[in-house]
Amino acid sequence: TESKYHRHGENVKTRSTELGSAVTGSSLTTVLPASSTVKKSIVLSSESRKEPAEQAKVTKEERRAQIDGRHRYLISRLADGIDLSEQQVEEIIISDDKFQLIEQFFAPSGLKKLLFFYQDVLQQKSNASLRPDGSTNNFPQKKLFITMGSTEDFTGTCAFFLRTSDEVITASNVSQEVNFGMFDCTNGNILQGLEYFLSQIMIPALKSQENWGAVKEGLENSQVQGFLYAVDKFVSTLSSSRQNIEDKIQLTKVDIDIYVRNLQNPSDYITAG
Repeated sequence: TESKYHRHGENVKTRSTELGSAVTGSSLTTVLPASSTVKKSIVLSSESRKEPAEQAKVTKEERRAQIDGRHRYLISRLADGIDLSEQQVEEIIISDDKFQLIEQFFAPSGLKKLLFFYQDVLQQKSNASLRPDGSTNNFPQKKLFITMGSTEDFTGTCAFFLRTSDEVITASNVSQEVNFGMFDCTNGNILQGLEYFLSQIMIPALKSQENWGAVKEGLENSQVQGFLYAVDKFVSTLSSSRQNIEDKIQLTKVDIDIYVRNLQNPSDYITAG
C-alpha cells in the first residue's frame, strides 16, 4: 500500500509540475480564482454599458450644437401644441434615433412631411423584476417621438410639418415654407380625428382664404367653389362612414356544430332551420 501511495504521489507531483510549466508560459488571467474572474466580468460589464451611454451623450451634444432657427421654429410649434416646454421638446428631439429625418426635411427637395406622435408608449421600470412567466411589468407613459408614420400604431396625437415647395429650408424662410398642424386620434379613432381636423380647421381656413394665387376672383371663381364643394362632400362621406362603423351590428359567434351534428334527413334540416 505504501508503495502504491508513493507511486500515486509521484504521478500527482509530475502532473502538477507539468501544469505549472504550462501556466508559466500563458497569461496570468488563465489561472485567476473564480471570484476574481467574476469581479473582472462585472467590471467589464459595467464598462460595456458605460461606453454606449458616453457615445449617446456625445451624439446629443453634437446635435444640440446643430440647433438653429429652423429647429427652434419646429420646437416652438410643438411646445405650443403639446403640453411640454421648449426645453423638454429640445431634449426629446436630440435624443431621438430618427433625428436625421429633420435634416432630410430641411434639405432642398427633401422630405415632404415630418411627423411626430405624442401618445402612450409602454415603458419598463428601471428596477422592474421579471414575472414568473418571464415577462416584465410595463406601464404606459406619454412620449413624443419622430416617426415615418408607417411602423408605429397611431393611438394619440399627431403633429405634422408640411413643406410648401422644394426650396431649401432656412432660418429666414421656415415660417413661410413650412406649415404646421395637429390632429387628435385618441384611442386610435383616426376617422373622427381626421373629420374634426378637416371640418373644424381646414375648411373654415379655406373659406376665409382671400389670396388664391393666380385665381384673381378668389372665392367667386367657379373652380374654387367646385374645390370647396368637393372638400365638403368628402367630409360628409367621411362622417357617414365613421357613423356606420360605430353603429355596426356585431353578431355573436355561434357554435354551429351542436345544431348540425345530428341532422339525418330533410325533416331534421327543416326543424333546424
